[in-house]
Amino acid sequence: MAPTRDRVVPTKYERDQGKFSKKLPRANKRRNYEGMKKVDDQYKEFVSSAAATDMLLQEEVGYLEADGPMERTMKFKQDDIANVVDVSTANKKFDLNLPEFGPYTLSYSRNGRKLLIGGRKGHVAAMDWRLGKLDCELFLNETVNAVKYFHNDQYFAVAQKKYTFIYDRTGLELHRLKQHVEHTMLDFLPYHLLLVGAGHSGYLKYHDVTTGTMVKELRTRMGPTQAMKQNPWNAVMHLGHANGVVTLWTPSANEPVAKIQATRGPVRDLAIDREGKYMAVAGSDKVVKLWDLRNFKELDVYRTPTPATSLDYSDNGLLSVGWGPHITVWKDLHKGHQDEPYMTHLLPGSKIESAKFVPFEDLLGVGHKKGISSLIIPGAGEANFDAMEVNPYESAKQRQEGEVKALLNKLAPDTIALDPNYIGLVDEKARDVRLNKRDLEKVEAEEAKERESKEFEIRPDLPREKSKLKKYLEKNKNNVMDARKMRAERNLALEEERREKLRLKELGVPDKKDELGPALGRFA
Repeated sequence: MAPTRDRVVPTKYERDQGKFSKKLPRANKRRNYEGMKKVDDQYKEFVSSAAATDMLLQEEVGYLEADGPMERTMKFKQDDIANVVDVSTANKKFDLNLPEFGPYTLSYSRNGRKLLIGGRKGHVAAMDWRLGKLDCELFLNETVNAVKYFHNDQYFAVAQKKYTFIYDRTGLELHRLKQHVEHTMLDFLPYHLLLVGAGHSGYLKYHDVTTGTMVKELRTRMGPTQAMKQNPWNAVMHLGHANGVVTLWTPSANEPVAKIQATRGPVRDLAIDREGKYMAVAGSDKVVKLWDLRNFKELDVYRTPTPATSLDYSDNGLLSVGWGPHITVWKDLHKGHQDEPYMTHLLPGSKIESAKFVPFEDLLGVGHKKGISSLIIPGAGEANFDAMEVNPYESAKQRQEGEVKALLNKLAPDTIALDPNYIGLVDEKARDVRLNKRDLEKVEAEEAKERESKEFEIRPDLPREKSKLKKYLEKNKNNVMDARKMRAERNLALEEERREKLRLKELGVPDKKDELGPALGRFA
C-alpha cells in the first residue's frame, strides 16, 4: 500500500528543497496528476526505507580528540596510539625495512586486503598485509616507475623502464604492452575495465583489459605528464603538467574537457576526493591548493616547507600530504581554513615517495626511500561499507561471481563525461533540428546520389607496369593461394565488372536487374 501524502518523513534523506518543492504541483489532466502522485509516493517510500537503515549501521567513525585546549592531536605519536588501541588495530601498524631497492611506490586492491609495492630499482612484491603472507616477489633488474592492481587482486600492471607489463598474482608475466612506452603513472577504471597510463611520451592511453585492445590514445601536447589521478565519481582523468596546468580528459574527446591553472610551478601531485567534488593540487612553489570541481574555483591555499610529493584523500575526506621526510594529515579542509594539521609523522633520514589510505581501514600506507610504513590514522576509513559493492571479507566464490558481474555490467568508454548525469536524459534541442518531410526527401536523394557515384567510381584501366594489383599477381604466379592474393584477384575482378557496367550504361543497354524487375532482379 502506498504511503499517504500526510505521512511525515525524515528531512535528512530528502532531496534538495531548493530544486524540488515539497508540495506536489497540480496538473491539467487527472491522468497526469495520478502519475505524478504515484511517483511522489514512491519517492517518499524510498526516503523512509533509507532512514530505516540507520539502525543497521552499527559502526561509527571515531577521530582523535584532545582532552583540553592545551592538548593538540598533531602531537600524538604513533607508538602512543598503538599502545591504547585494540590489539587487532595495533598489529596492523608495521614497517618494512627495504633500503636496497627504494624508493617505493604502492597500490592497494579495491577491498584493501592486498598490498602491491614497487621499488625503483626493480623490486616488486604482492602480499596480504594483514596476514603477512607473500603472494609473489619479483626482481626485474630494471627501473620500476609505477604499480597498479586491476579490479581485483588477481592481476596487476607494472610500468617498467620502457614497456608496461601485466602479471598475475603468482608473478607470472602475461602480457607486454608495447604500445605503452615509458609510462611513469598507471591507474585503473574499475567500472569500465580500462588501464590508463601516461608518462614521458606526453600521451594518455586507455587500454581495455578484457579485449586487449587500445581504446584511445590522446596527445596532451604539454610535454611529460607530472601527475595523474582519476575522479572516482565520473572516471575523468586529471593530468598535471610542468606549466602548472591540470587538464581533464575523457576517451570521447581529443582535447581536454577542462583546463585549470592550478599552480605557478610544475604540478608535483594531485588528489580527488571520493565524491568528486574537491581536488587538491601540490606544486613546486611549495603550496597545496584546494579546488571545487563543481565550479572550478579555488577554495583555499596551504603552504609546506618543501614541495609536497604525495597527496591522497581518505574515504572520509582526510587529506594526507607528504613532503620531505614528513607526512601530515589534514581534517575538515572543506569546512574552513585549518591552522594546524590533524596528525603528523616523521620518517627520519628518509623521503616520502607515495602515500595511500587503505580502503575501509584507519590506516595510511607510506612508501619512502627506506621501505614501507603503515600508520594508524583514526577516522580515515569508511565505518559502514557496502559489501555488495566492495567486500573486504569476500571469499573466493564471491570474488569469482563479482568478476562475472563486473564483465556483465561493464560500461562503455563513451559513457565517461564531465557530468555523468546526462545519460538517460532527453535532448531538448532535438525538436529544433528535426527535419520536415520535404527536407528529409531531399537529404535521402542526395545520399542516394552520393552512394551511386561511389558505386561507379572506377579507377582507369592501367597497364601492368603501372597497376599495383596486376604487378602483384604477375609476381606471385604460383599455385599457393593466400588471403592477400585472393583479395587482390577479387578486387581486380570487381574493377573489371564495374568498368563493363559503366560501358554498357553509356551505350544505353539496360541492366539485367531492371529488366527482370525488383522481385527477380536479386537473382541476376
